[in-house]
Amino acid sequence: MKNNEAEILLVEDSMDDAELTIRSLKKINLANKVVHLEDGQEALDYIFAKGEFSDREGNGQPKVILLDIKMPKVDGIEVLRQLKS
Repeated sequence: MKNNEAEILLVEDSMDDAELTIRSLKKINLANKVVHLEDGQEALDYIFAKGEFSDREGNGQPKVILLDIKMPKVDGIEVLRQLKS
């Protein structure tokens, strides 16, 4: 990823809502890379390069996070708490 390209992290457990969001971003010709994850635990693992995402260290952090609040495993509020701490 180039330094001037902002990666967007979409954390949404509903596939319908995720597809609608991605389609809307494409409709406005947003060319940024969108990474879709389905729950808060995956988001935390991605952001902190843990678990299945441990190999992404050094690839930078997403500049924008679109975060659902009500999700299985770890909800959006807990993701925000952990990002803040």
